[in-house]
Amino acid sequence: MGLGRGEDREEKEGVMATDFFWSYTDEPHASRRRQILSQYPQIKELFGPDPWALLKVTLVVLLQLGTATLLRNAGWLKILAISYFFGSFLNHNLFLAIHELSHNLAFSTPVYNRWLGIFANLPIGVPMSVTFQKYHLEHHRFQGVDGIDMDIPSLTETRLVKNVVAKSIWVIFQLFFYAFRPLFLKPKPPGFWEFLNFTIQISLDMAMVHFWGWKSLAYLILSTFVGGGMHPMAGHFISEHYIFKPDQETYSYYGPMNLLTWHVGYHNEHHDFPRIPGHRLHKVREIAPEYYEGLASYKSWSQVIYMYIMDRTVGPFSRMKRKAPAMKKCE
Repeated sequence: MGLGRGEDREEKEGVMATDFFWSYTDEPHASRRRQILSQYPQIKELFGPDPWALLKVTLVVLLQLGTATLLRNAGWLKILAISYFFGSFLNHNLFLAIHELSHNLAFSTPVYNRWLGIFANLPIGVPMSVTFQKYHLEHHRFQGVDGIDMDIPSLTETRLVKNVVAKSIWVIFQLFFYAFRPLFLKPKPPGFWEFLNFTIQISLDMAMVHFWGWKSLAYLILSTFVGGGMHPMAGHFISEHYIFKPDQETYSYYGPMNLLTWHVGYHNEHHDFPRIPGHRLHKVREIAPEYYEGLASYKSWSQVIYMYIMDRTVGPFSRMKRKAPAMKKCE
Protein backbone atom coordinates (compact mmCIF):
# COMPACT_ATOMS: atom_id res chain seq x y z
CA MET A 1 0.00 0.00 0.00
CA GLY A 2 2.97 2.31 0.25
CA LEU A 3 2.79 3.33 3.88
CA GLY A 4 5.15 5.54 5.85
CA ARG A 5 5.08 6.50 9.49
CA GLY A 6 7.26 9.61 9.62
CA GLU A 7 10.83 9.68 10.83
CA ASP A 8 9.97 10.34 14.45
CA ARG A 9 7.05 7.91 14.75
CA GLU A 10 7.28 5.78 17.85
CA GLU A 11 7.57 2.04 17.27
CA LYS A 12 7.77 0.91 20.88
CA GLU A 13 4.98 -1.33 22.07
CA GLY A 14 2.53 0.53 24.30
CA VAL A 15 3.64 4.02 23.19
CA MET A 16 1.22 6.30 21.36
CA ALA A 17 2.26 7.32 17.84
CA THR A 18 3.84 10.73 17.27
CA ASP A 19 2.98 11.07 13.59
CA PHE A 20 0.16 10.13 11.24
CA PHE A 21 0.27 7.12 9.00
CA TRP A 22 1.37 8.42 5.60
CA SER A 23 0.32 6.78 2.36
CA TYR A 24 2.14 7.34 -0.90
CA THR A 25 -0.62 5.82 -3.02
CA ASP A 26 -4.09 7.01 -3.92
CA GLU A 27 -6.99 6.29 -1.60
CA PRO A 28 -8.31 2.76 -2.16
CA HIS A 29 -11.95 3.41 -3.02
CA ALA A 30 -11.77 4.78 -6.56
CA SER A 31 -9.68 1.87 -7.82
CA ARG A 32 -11.83 -0.70 -6.01
CA ARG A 33 -14.95 0.91 -7.47
CA ARG A 34 -13.57 0.55 -10.99
CA GLN A 35 -12.62 -3.07 -10.39
CA ILE A 36 -16.01 -4.00 -8.93
CA LEU A 37 -17.99 -2.25 -11.68
CA SER A 38 -15.93 -3.92 -14.39
CA GLN A 39 -16.74 -7.29 -12.87
CA TYR A 40 -20.27 -6.57 -11.61
CA PRO A 41 -21.82 -3.80 -13.76
CA GLN A 42 -25.26 -4.64 -12.32
CA ILE A 43 -24.27 -2.72 -9.18
CA LYS A 44 -25.14 0.46 -11.09
CA GLU A 45 -28.78 -0.60 -10.74
CA LEU A 46 -28.44 0.19 -7.01
CA PHE A 47 -27.66 3.85 -7.73
CA GLY A 48 -30.39 6.42 -7.12
CA PRO A 49 -32.45 7.96 -4.36
CA ASP A 50 -34.17 6.28 -1.43
CA PRO A 51 -37.96 6.61 -1.98
CA TRP A 52 -38.60 6.25 1.76
CA ALA A 53 -36.18 8.96 2.89
CA LEU A 54 -38.76 11.77 3.15
CA LEU A 55 -41.10 9.65 5.27
CA LYS A 56 -38.31 8.39 7.56
CA VAL A 57 -36.95 11.88 8.17
CA THR A 58 -40.41 13.36 8.76
CA LEU A 59 -41.38 10.72 11.32
CA VAL A 60 -38.18 11.18 13.36
CA VAL A 61 -38.36 15.00 13.25
CA LEU A 62 -41.99 15.03 14.42
CA LEU A 63 -41.33 12.43 17.13
CA GLN A 64 -38.36 14.36 18.52
CA LEU A 65 -40.06 17.76 18.44
CA GLY A 66 -43.15 16.23 20.03
CA THR A 67 -41.04 14.69 22.79
CA ALA A 68 -39.41 18.08 23.43
CA THR A 69 -42.79 19.72 23.96
CA LEU A 70 -43.89 16.99 26.36
CA LEU A 71 -40.79 17.59 28.52
CA ARG A 72 -41.39 21.33 28.94
CA ASN A 73 -42.22 20.93 32.64
CA ALA A 74 -40.07 17.87 33.40
CA GLY A 75 -37.28 17.79 35.97
CA TRP A 76 -33.70 18.12 34.76
CA LEU A 77 -32.74 14.57 35.75
CA LYS A 78 -35.64 13.20 33.73
CA ILE A 79 -34.69 15.39 30.76
CA LEU A 80 -31.09 14.21 30.91
CA ALA A 81 -32.11 10.54 31.16
CA ILE A 82 -34.55 10.74 28.25
CA SER A 83 -31.99 12.71 26.24
CA TYR A 84 -29.40 9.94 26.61
CA PHE A 85 -31.60 6.86 26.33
CA PHE A 86 -34.08 8.11 23.72
CA GLY A 87 -33.48 11.53 22.18
CA SER A 88 -29.83 10.84 21.44
CA PHE A 89 -30.80 7.98 19.13
CA LEU A 90 -33.27 10.19 17.27
CA ASN A 91 -30.91 13.13 16.82
CA HIS A 92 -28.02 10.92 15.77
CA ASN A 93 -30.36 9.29 13.28
CA LEU A 94 -31.11 12.76 11.89
CA PHE A 95 -27.43 13.64 11.76
CA LEU A 96 -26.87 10.57 9.59
CA ALA A 97 -29.95 11.42 7.55
CA ILE A 98 -28.20 14.72 6.79
CA HIS A 99 -25.13 12.69 5.81
CA GLU A 100 -27.31 10.71 3.40
CA LEU A 101 -28.86 13.90 2.02
CA SER A 102 -25.44 15.46 1.49
CA HIS A 103 -25.00 12.81 -1.23
CA ASN A 104 -28.40 13.71 -2.75
CA LEU A 105 -29.81 10.28 -1.92
CA ALA A 106 -33.42 11.26 -1.16
CA PHE A 107 -34.34 13.05 -4.39
CA SER A 108 -32.92 13.20 -7.89
CA THR A 109 -33.09 17.01 -7.76
CA PRO A 110 -30.26 18.28 -5.49
CA VAL A 111 -32.13 21.31 -4.15
CA TYR A 112 -34.87 19.09 -2.68
CA ASN A 113 -32.23 17.18 -0.74
CA ARG A 114 -30.92 20.46 0.63
CA TRP A 115 -34.37 21.53 1.80
CA LEU A 116 -34.96 18.15 3.45
CA GLY A 117 -31.56 18.45 5.12
CA ILE A 118 -32.57 21.78 6.65
CA PHE A 119 -35.81 20.17 7.85
CA ALA A 120 -33.91 17.19 9.33
CA ASN A 121 -31.64 19.70 11.08
CA LEU A 122 -34.48 21.19 13.16
CA PRO A 123 -34.37 18.88 16.24
CA ILE A 124 -30.56 18.98 16.31
CA GLY A 125 -30.81 22.53 17.65
CA VAL A 126 -27.80 24.09 15.87
CA PRO A 127 -27.57 24.82 12.12
CA MET A 128 -25.14 22.42 10.43
CA SER A 129 -26.76 20.71 7.46
CA VAL A 130 -25.52 22.96 4.64
CA THR A 131 -22.03 23.45 6.06
CA PHE A 132 -21.66 19.73 6.71
CA GLN A 133 -22.28 18.93 3.05
CA LYS A 134 -19.48 21.23 1.88
CA TYR A 135 -16.84 19.61 4.05
CA HIS A 136 -18.14 16.05 3.82
CA LEU A 137 -17.99 15.89 0.04
CA GLU A 138 -14.36 17.00 0.24
CA HIS A 139 -13.74 14.12 2.67
CA HIS A 140 -14.91 11.78 -0.09
CA ARG A 141 -13.08 13.45 -2.97
CA PHE A 142 -9.83 13.94 -1.08
CA GLN A 143 -9.78 11.24 1.59
CA GLY A 144 -6.82 11.76 3.91
CA VAL A 145 -5.33 14.62 1.92
CA ASP A 146 -3.35 16.89 4.22
CA GLY A 147 -5.01 20.27 4.62
CA ILE A 148 -8.19 19.31 2.74
CA ASP A 149 -9.84 16.40 4.54
CA MET A 150 -11.21 17.98 7.72
CA ASP A 151 -12.26 14.60 9.11
CA ILE A 152 -8.68 14.15 10.33
CA PRO A 153 -7.74 15.47 13.82
CA SER A 154 -5.88 18.75 14.02
CA LEU A 155 -2.35 19.06 15.40
CA THR A 156 -3.84 20.80 18.45
CA GLU A 157 -5.89 17.67 19.17
CA THR A 158 -2.83 15.46 18.76
CA ARG A 159 -0.93 17.58 21.32
CA LEU A 160 -3.75 17.49 23.88
CA VAL A 161 -5.00 13.92 23.56
CA LYS A 162 -2.14 11.76 24.81
CA ASN A 163 -3.52 9.38 27.45
CA VAL A 164 -6.59 7.45 28.56
CA VAL A 165 -8.12 10.38 30.47
CA ALA A 166 -7.60 12.82 27.61
CA LYS A 167 -9.01 10.34 25.10
CA SER A 168 -12.08 9.83 27.28
CA ILE A 169 -12.68 13.58 27.44
CA TRP A 170 -12.13 13.86 23.68
CA VAL A 171 -14.72 11.15 23.03
CA ILE A 172 -17.28 12.94 25.22
CA PHE A 173 -16.74 16.20 23.34
CA GLN A 174 -15.86 14.77 19.93
CA LEU A 175 -18.90 16.36 18.30
CA PHE A 176 -17.48 19.79 19.13
CA PHE A 177 -14.15 18.88 17.56
CA TYR A 178 -15.86 17.67 14.39
CA ALA A 179 -18.00 20.81 14.25
CA PHE A 180 -15.35 23.45 14.96
CA ARG A 181 -12.24 21.85 13.40
CA PRO A 182 -13.08 22.85 9.79
CA LEU A 183 -14.26 26.30 10.86
CA PHE A 184 -10.83 27.04 12.38
CA LEU A 185 -8.57 25.14 9.99
CA LYS A 186 -10.30 25.69 6.66
CA PRO A 187 -13.12 28.24 6.96
CA LYS A 188 -15.41 28.59 3.97
CA PRO A 189 -17.36 31.80 3.35
CA PRO A 190 -21.07 31.29 4.13
CA GLY A 191 -23.54 31.70 1.30
CA PHE A 192 -27.28 31.97 0.81
CA TRP A 193 -28.02 28.40 1.90
CA GLU A 194 -26.01 28.74 5.11
CA PHE A 195 -27.96 31.90 5.88
CA LEU A 196 -31.22 30.09 5.19
CA ASN A 197 -30.20 27.11 7.34
CA PHE A 198 -29.22 29.45 10.17
CA THR A 199 -32.38 31.57 9.94
CA ILE A 200 -34.80 28.63 9.90
CA GLN A 201 -32.97 26.83 12.71
CA ILE A 202 -32.74 29.83 15.02
CA SER A 203 -36.40 30.66 14.31
CA LEU A 204 -37.39 27.14 15.38
CA ASP A 205 -35.23 27.39 18.51
CA MET A 206 -36.80 30.73 19.47
CA ALA A 207 -40.29 29.35 18.85
CA MET A 208 -39.53 26.37 21.10
CA VAL A 209 -38.45 28.69 23.91
CA HIS A 210 -41.38 31.06 23.40
CA PHE A 211 -44.14 28.44 23.36
CA TRP A 212 -42.70 25.61 25.46
CA GLY A 213 -39.80 27.07 27.42
CA TRP A 214 -36.07 26.55 27.77
CA LYS A 215 -36.34 22.94 28.91
CA SER A 216 -37.75 21.84 25.57
CA LEU A 217 -34.85 23.40 23.71
CA ALA A 218 -32.38 22.06 26.28
CA TYR A 219 -33.69 18.54 25.64
CA LEU A 220 -32.93 18.88 21.92
CA ILE A 221 -29.43 20.27 22.53
CA LEU A 222 -28.66 17.61 25.13
CA SER A 223 -29.87 14.88 22.78
CA THR A 224 -27.41 16.11 20.18
CA PHE A 225 -24.53 16.45 22.62
CA VAL A 226 -24.82 13.12 24.44
CA GLY A 227 -25.64 11.29 21.20
CA GLY A 228 -22.37 12.45 19.69
CA GLY A 229 -20.16 11.63 22.67
CA MET A 230 -19.78 8.57 24.90
CA HIS A 231 -22.66 6.85 23.15
CA PRO A 232 -22.94 3.57 21.20
CA MET A 233 -24.06 5.30 18.00
CA ALA A 234 -21.14 7.74 18.14
CA GLY A 235 -18.73 4.85 17.84
CA HIS A 236 -19.00 5.17 14.07
CA PHE A 237 -16.98 8.42 14.18
CA ILE A 238 -13.99 6.38 15.35
CA SER A 239 -14.67 3.09 13.59
CA GLU A 240 -14.84 4.53 10.08
CA HIS A 241 -11.24 5.67 9.58
CA TYR A 242 -9.17 5.34 12.75
CA ILE A 243 -6.44 2.82 12.06
CA PHE A 244 -6.25 -0.29 14.21
CA LYS A 245 -4.77 -2.34 11.35
CA PRO A 246 -1.89 -0.50 9.60
CA ASP A 247 -2.69 -1.59 6.04
CA GLN A 248 -6.36 -0.49 6.10
CA GLU A 249 -7.76 3.04 6.33
CA THR A 250 -11.55 2.53 6.08
CA TYR A 251 -13.54 0.04 8.18
CA SER A 252 -17.10 -1.21 8.01
CA TYR A 253 -19.42 -2.14 10.86
CA TYR A 254 -21.88 -5.01 10.40
CA GLY A 255 -24.20 -4.85 13.38
CA PRO A 256 -27.78 -4.03 14.39
CA MET A 257 -27.12 -0.30 14.86
CA ASN A 258 -27.14 0.04 11.08
CA LEU A 259 -30.93 -0.10 11.24
CA LEU A 260 -30.94 3.18 13.21
CA THR A 261 -28.11 4.93 11.37
CA TRP A 262 -29.02 4.80 7.68
CA HIS A 263 -26.58 1.86 7.38
CA VAL A 264 -23.58 4.16 7.66
CA GLY A 265 -21.73 1.18 9.12
CA TYR A 266 -21.24 -0.14 5.59
CA HIS A 267 -18.50 2.42 5.29
CA ASN A 268 -16.14 0.74 2.85
CA GLU A 269 -19.12 0.11 0.64
CA HIS A 270 -20.28 3.72 1.07
CA HIS A 271 -16.93 5.19 0.07
CA ASP A 272 -16.71 2.78 -2.85
CA PHE A 273 -20.21 3.74 -4.02
CA PRO A 274 -21.39 7.06 -2.53
CA ARG A 275 -24.28 7.17 -5.04
CA ILE A 276 -25.96 4.14 -3.44
CA PRO A 277 -28.34 4.90 -0.53
CA GLY A 278 -27.61 3.26 2.79
CA HIS A 279 -30.41 0.71 2.75
CA ARG A 280 -29.00 -0.83 -0.45
CA LEU A 281 -25.32 -0.93 0.54
CA HIS A 282 -25.58 -4.45 1.94
CA LYS A 283 -26.32 -5.62 -1.61
CA VAL A 284 -22.88 -4.42 -2.73
CA ARG A 285 -21.27 -6.83 -0.28
CA GLU A 286 -23.65 -9.59 -1.36
CA ILE A 287 -22.85 -9.09 -5.05
CA ALA A 288 -19.07 -8.66 -4.65
CA PRO A 289 -18.21 -10.47 -1.38
CA GLU A 290 -14.60 -11.18 -2.34
CA TYR A 291 -13.79 -7.46 -2.17
CA TYR A 292 -15.00 -7.05 1.43
CA GLU A 293 -14.76 -10.32 3.31
CA GLY A 294 -10.99 -10.01 3.65
CA LEU A 295 -11.19 -6.54 5.19
CA ALA A 296 -11.20 -5.97 8.96
CA SER A 297 -14.62 -4.91 10.23
CA TYR A 298 -16.52 -4.39 13.48
CA LYS A 299 -19.63 -5.79 15.11
CA SER A 300 -19.82 -3.36 18.03
CA TRP A 301 -19.38 0.42 18.04
CA SER A 302 -19.24 0.44 21.83
CA GLN A 303 -16.29 -1.91 21.67
CA VAL A 304 -14.56 0.43 19.20
CA ILE A 305 -14.87 3.32 21.68
CA TYR A 306 -13.44 1.13 24.44
CA MET A 307 -10.57 0.00 22.20
CA TYR A 308 -9.75 3.58 21.22
CA ILE A 309 -9.64 4.79 24.81
CA MET A 310 -7.80 1.85 26.35
CA ASP A 311 -5.27 1.00 23.62
CA ARG A 312 -2.21 3.08 24.48
CA THR A 313 -0.86 2.89 20.93
CA VAL A 314 -4.00 4.41 19.39
CA GLY A 315 -4.83 8.11 19.41
CA PRO A 316 -5.43 11.16 17.20
CA PHE A 317 -2.42 10.24 15.04
CA SER A 318 -4.07 6.92 14.14
CA ARG A 319 -5.29 8.23 10.81
CA MET A 320 -4.06 7.92 7.25
CA LYS A 321 -2.75 11.03 5.50
CA ARG A 322 -1.46 11.65 1.99
CA LYS A 323 0.01 14.63 0.22
CA ALA A 324 -2.28 16.47 -2.19
CA PRO A 325 -0.26 15.81 -5.40
CA ALA A 326 -0.53 12.05 -4.84
CA MET A 327 -4.30 12.15 -4.65
CA LYS A 328 -6.52 11.81 -7.71
CA LYS A 329 -10.00 13.21 -7.58
CA CYS A 330 -12.71 10.58 -7.18
CA GLU A 331 -16.48 10.67 -7.22
